[in-house]
Amino acid sequence: MVKFLKQFEGQLVPEWKEAFVDYWKLKKDLKKIHLLNNEKTENKKQTNYSSSTLVSTINKYTSLGMKQREHKVIQVHQKLAASASKEYTYETELLEQFADTDAAIEFFACLDLQLNKVNQFFRTKEKEFLESGQSLKKQIEILIELKTAVKQQRAKGPSFQDTKEEDSISGTISCDEESVKDRTEQEQGLENSTDELDKNNMQCTESPTYGELGKSMRMRKEDGKFRSLSGRIINYQGKNLRIHIPMTNPTRTFSSITYLLWDDLVNQSSKKCGPDENKLHINRMKLHHAEKMIRGAFIELYKGLGYLKTYRHLNMLAFVKIMKKFDKTFMYFQVTNKQVLPIYIRVVESSYFNSSDKALKLADEVEELFIKHFAEDDRRKAMKYLKPTQRKESHSMTFFIGLFTGCFLALFVGYVIMAHITGMYRPKSNTVYMETVYPVLSMFSLLFLHFFLYGCNIFMWRKTRINYSFIFELSPTEELKYRDVFLICTTSMTAVVGVLFVHLSLMSKGYSYAQVQIIPGLLVLVFLLVLVCPFNIIYNSSRFRFLSVIRNIILSPLYKVLMLDFFMADQLCSQVPMLRNLEYVACYYITGSYKTLDYGYCMRTTYYRDLAYAVSFLPYYWRAMQCARRWFDEGHKSHLVNLGKYVSAMLAAGAKVAYEKEKSVGWLCLVIVMSSAATLYQLYWDFVKDWGLLQFHSKNPWLRDELMLQRKSIYFFSMGLNFILRLAWLQTVLPYNFGSVDYRVTGLFLAALEVVRRGQWNFYRLENEHLNNAGKFRAVKTVPLPFHEMDDED
Repeated sequence: MVKFLKQFEGQLVPEWKEAFVDYWKLKKDLKKIHLLNNEKTENKKQTNYSSSTLVSTINKYTSLGMKQREHKVIQVHQKLAASASKEYTYETELLEQFADTDAAIEFFACLDLQLNKVNQFFRTKEKEFLESGQSLKKQIEILIELKTAVKQQRAKGPSFQDTKEEDSISGTISCDEESVKDRTEQEQGLENSTDELDKNNMQCTESPTYGELGKSMRMRKEDGKFRSLSGRIINYQGKNLRIHIPMTNPTRTFSSITYLLWDDLVNQSSKKCGPDENKLHINRMKLHHAEKMIRGAFIELYKGLGYLKTYRHLNMLAFVKIMKKFDKTFMYFQVTNKQVLPIYIRVVESSYFNSSDKALKLADEVEELFIKHFAEDDRRKAMKYLKPTQRKESHSMTFFIGLFTGCFLALFVGYVIMAHITGMYRPKSNTVYMETVYPVLSMFSLLFLHFFLYGCNIFMWRKTRINYSFIFELSPTEELKYRDVFLICTTSMTAVVGVLFVHLSLMSKGYSYAQVQIIPGLLVLVFLLVLVCPFNIIYNSSRFRFLSVIRNIILSPLYKVLMLDFFMADQLCSQVPMLRNLEYVACYYITGSYKTLDYGYCMRTTYYRDLAYAVSFLPYYWRAMQCARRWFDEGHKSHLVNLGKYVSAMLAAGAKVAYEKEKSVGWLCLVIVMSSAATLYQLYWDFVKDWGLLQFHSKNPWLRDELMLQRKSIYFFSMGLNFILRLAWLQTVLPYNFGSVDYRVTGLFLAALEVVRRGQWNFYRLENEHLNNAGKFRAVKTVPLPFHEMDDED
């Protein structure tokens, strides 16, 4: 049977962990009482039997008095809090039976503190969700009325332009760049929340409340508020409403500006026909985007209400369990048969967090509204979005992981033996093979090693209850589990090593390079085709998400930076050798050099050498542009400091490439200076900013206050390992080969060490991000809403 503490920690909401009952602390206080009562029991054994018989006889004939004393074991007082919020706090008074026990007093003081904490947090979150619910109700009402009006407008046809102004519906979309900085956190959680329903969502700003809605609506364009793009509004029922679409990517920017320019042209032409024609009509496309945003907000609200329900249930269960343990402790050591559980649990049951049903009613109402407006009265369809079912991990997946792992190891051992026999990896080996085939193996090895470590990261994140899905804004039904990652890695590497094993076997049997040289190129082409395959096969949702993230990275200054975007850009910074191998393989096969086996053609080409410089610092450039975009959106100077780190790495990478070409003393000195400065910069940022470590005033010396891992030595070991792996660039200036191994094999080993360093960095980076979310109790995304009410001052 699983202990309740493990069950409790396994089911609680990770971001709300500090707001739950501190069950471990209560158990610790209860152990103190257990030890004290154990000492008292040993003292009681020294009394004679006659006195105990006399006491039992008196208790037998004074059952009424006994019942009265049972009701006076403890007394819980309800007091009004000092604040003006009319909140009640609870304080337990211990009567004579426990007055001499300091541990019992401490226990009940801690118990009251936990009860008051739970009530306060529940009240705060309930108020937050109720306000969101009210805002959503008004949003859906406005949406329904606008959709009805648009249908009426379409039904009246072209002659509708000549009708009365009171029966018309017109409006504008606002593109406000100036207010983006104030809404960064709200807009960041929008894109993935609605991607679960539709890939073509739009982001908007959060809206407050609205007035009552009428059946007929009139929206006029006010000349005084059309002076800039940020002033476009809708006048509705005497209130100024605005549909706000931030220009977070090039597509939305182009779409919004095109619409506004077309709107201005239509309005200018309409002025010639009369003042009554000065209207801007809201089409179905804009309402469709608004509907998707409101739908995403409903899903997040329902998820939050579900978390609140779990919060209530687990806390109530924790109070019952700890009071049962308290009663068992005293019933075991004391002669009297008093029970504290019924008295205190009645107070807990009547407290606010257990008695308030506002959240439950709101959850039912949200469910009904979602079924009605977004699921066409189909409850099963609605539950797919409100309560998505997790994919079950089958035993067949574990079987195939083991199967392909065994196949990979067997093929790899065979490949190594054959390579040793043919002498391919020795310094004086066949140059054609090392220059043409080995880059393909090196590229895939680094790629899938990185992917394998990502699977290990997922396993550790789940083990330590780090909500990586929420941080990365991944769909719970489409995200990759660690078993999926391991299956992809083992299957892919089995295919790669198997093809290269066949290729090497054909060469050993006497086939010429011209006959078998196309095989590695076909292998790369097949993987690229699988990556961009449009069909619903081989984790298509994850592949499309990966391609969209790569697009965002390449166009970094033009896209709003999300957590997953800069996380993936950091991964690319550790894959520069893989990118350079990919560049060479692409050049070798695209230029047709494989037909003549002229592997040095690309090296002699000026464009290729220039591109080699670009590939070496492009990942750092993309990451620097992301930092610049985040500074532009959020205004925090720390992003500029982070930008400097990637600029230094960019300069060090460029100097390293130049030294590989020139091999002069001047370039060597420049590499040492630039790489040393970049390494110190990166180490400081790793430990202090990304990991949140090296805190001098922390309760954990040199570490942060909150740690996800119990063993502190792991953090110190990781810091030391990170420091060593950061110095791998020294091999560039102090070249060393392992025995008779080719220098390219040594380079692969050093590149693999950088990938390992990035793998451990990933865990601590997300640990820091998780603790930041938990510190703010953010468990659901803040989804902006489309309609925003403006007052006269705005």
